Amino acid sequence: MNLVIRTDASSEIGTGHLMRCFALAQSWQKNQGQVVFYINDQASVLASRLISQSIQVVYLNSLPGSNEDAHKVSNLAQQFNCQWIVIDGYHFNAEYQRIIKYYGLNLLFIDDYGQAKHYYADIVLNQNISAHESLYINREPYTQLLLGTCYTLLRQEFWQWQGWQRINPTIASKLLITMGGADSDNVTFKVIEGLQLLSVKELEVVVVVGGNNPHYEQLKLASQALQFPIQIERNVTNMPELMAWADLAVTAGGSTCWELAFMGLPSLILILAENQRAIAQKLNEMGVSIHLGWHEDVSAAEIASAVAHLLRAVHTRVKMTRCGQELVDGEGSKRVLKHLEAKLLKLRLAYQEDCRLLWEWSNDPEVRAVSFSTELIPWEHHAQWFQSRLYSPTSIVYIGLDRNDVPIGQIRYELEGDKAIISISIDRKFRYQGYGIYLINLGCEKLFLDSETNVIHAYTKLDNKISIKAFLKAGFKNMGKTKLGEHEVVDLVKYK
Repeated sequence: MNLVIRTDASSEIGTGHLMRCFALAQSWQKNQGQVVFYINDQASVLASRLISQSIQVVYLNSLPGSNEDAHKVSNLAQQFNCQWIVIDGYHFNAEYQRIIKYYGLNLLFIDDYGQAKHYYADIVLNQNISAHESLYINREPYTQLLLGTCYTLLRQEFWQWQGWQRINPTIASKLLITMGGADSDNVTFKVIEGLQLLSVKELEVVVVVGGNNPHYEQLKLASQALQFPIQIERNVTNMPELMAWADLAVTAGGSTCWELAFMGLPSLILILAENQRAIAQKLNEMGVSIHLGWHEDVSAAEIASAVAHLLRAVHTRVKMTRCGQELVDGEGSKRVLKHLEAKLLKLRLAYQEDCRLLWEWSNDPEVRAVSFSTELIPWEHHAQWFQSRLYSPTSIVYIGLDRNDVPIGQIRYELEGDKAIISISIDRKFRYQGYGIYLINLGCEKLFLDSETNVIHAYTKLDNKISIKAFLKAGFKNMGKTKLGEHEVVDLVKYK
């Protein structure tokens, strides 16, 4: 499968959008197929890194975020036979999304603070700690939300560090400074000025700047005034090693915060952009980082004081390490890919050859445990039942297939006038991966389209929390308890 990613980078907007898309692209390549980046000219400084990873780069030749841009990226996706388009940037508005959906393409919108007036994307991903459903009230019924740090996108170089444990020294002596890929306000220079005020002698410093940083030469000159060793590194590809080496970091409040948390590196955060404020405040509240404030309001002396204090505060650093690694577990890309893959599910009507497969699914211990009758179903009874359902005008049985046409589960409807009752089961190999929600959505859309059904009921046991949660996420409403025969059940309803 192929993927088109539309994003930008520059000295004004930084490199964070592109780099987290790069992380998703690497995961896609490992598990799915080819990736094409559609980027602006100013992002060309990072193009060589993309190309080195066998990613194709196409340069934008229209106004970023314009309708023309949306049409061109859609045509590009069709040209490369792509199953998904990913967009990441604050200039992609509601109309931009609507145009892509007009082409019949699947759309993932990587977002930070709900800036679009409406969301037409199939999936909205907000990996920030402050992400909340209230940001996306104006969205389509089909739009799925992936919210929170469990979906944090980490680049390939971080994968091998999963499970690594940091040992915090009593007195820290290794400092990493990383203020983002652009740092147009040259906050890095202020941090270096602050370090000149430190009386600490045994300190080593590494400063990381991006290829879009226009202040590189000035920073090299300023570093010569320091009394301890300092290196200025540009366009690094060994960020995990540098984070593992360091005892402490001074950073901006962007996506690097999630990498630092994953690596358990205690950090001081300076806000360089307004959209970083909520992240910095929340990380401070959770004990992951220390929020110093808006960069213009923090002096070099205050930065120096905060660094000096944290260098000696080993107990604080130990807590920050623990809280950070609990927050970001490194599985985010895998979780996102599961949702992208699940969105490509398809349905077919069941046929005679499916009889044994459905019998095996029905007698799975987990399925029997949540069924109204928990006894195993004899083959003869099942075969007779299946035959009656297969040719009944009031029964519909669908088989869900993944992109490789492998059966992953079944949806069955019992019809009565304009009403239907749904039941679903998922093959045990595909459970707890989000497939159930998408299969329910797909089945409901198909039933509403192909029949006179206006309302679908799902009845579950009162303690079947997993099924209840899945139906709610698929747009069903909890109508409360009711009676189904001799059973007290939860009645979940979805309207056309």
